[in-house]
Amino acid sequence: MELRVTDRSEEELSIEIAGEDHTFMNVLKGSLLEHDDVSAATYDINPEQSGGQTDPILTIKTDGSIEPLDALEEAAADIRTKATTLRDAFEAAA
Repeated sequence: MELRVTDRSEEELSIEIAGEDHTFMNVLKGSLLEHDDVSAATYDINPEQSGGQTDPILTIKTDGSIEPLDALEEAAADIRTKATTLRDAFEAAA
């Protein structure tokens, strides 16, 4: 996965995530919004036909009690935990 920071401050981070689509971005955004210290999380994908970027840009805003990059790391860890739990439950049911 290729990541490129497009804007960064103490309370806000914008990062381009190459090769991803709405499926992954919605999961990531949802995980970020589950954290109380994240005040906003959104992403933008411009369709290729519009002449805009094709890779999504994720924007994270925090309340200042955590750095946005740390919030992103926590959200990614939560997704991994949930995916592992789902896989284990699926394998146990089979």
